[in-house]
Amino acid sequence: MTIYVGNLSFQATEDDIKDVFAEYGEVTRISLPIDRETGKKRGFAFVDMAEEANEDAAIAELDGAEWLGRELRVNKARPRSDDGGNGDGGGNRNRSRNSRFSHNPL
Repeated sequence: MTIYVGNLSFQATEDDIKDVFAEYGEVTRISLPIDRETGKKRGFAFVDMAEEANEDAAIAELDGAEWLGRELRVNKARPRSDDGGNGDGGGNRNRSRNSRFSHNPL
């Protein structure tokens, strides 16, 4: 499974993201897409972890958390669609509490 992390601060680096997700288990891969035309980060990332239970825990704790001034969207990534959709993962809006991150009500 791959985790989609949306609404990321454009200042977030792969190391920053790894540090956050490593609190939940071993991170095996991070992809931080860059816009081909501008060379700037696109504001989302994909994270793979060694164990699915750790991925589920990270999603439950981090979705909706405020980090670097942005409210994160964290959920299971959706496969790219062949219909021209953007495949950004989006969607799941579960809320959970974590003392390291602040959560904003809807």
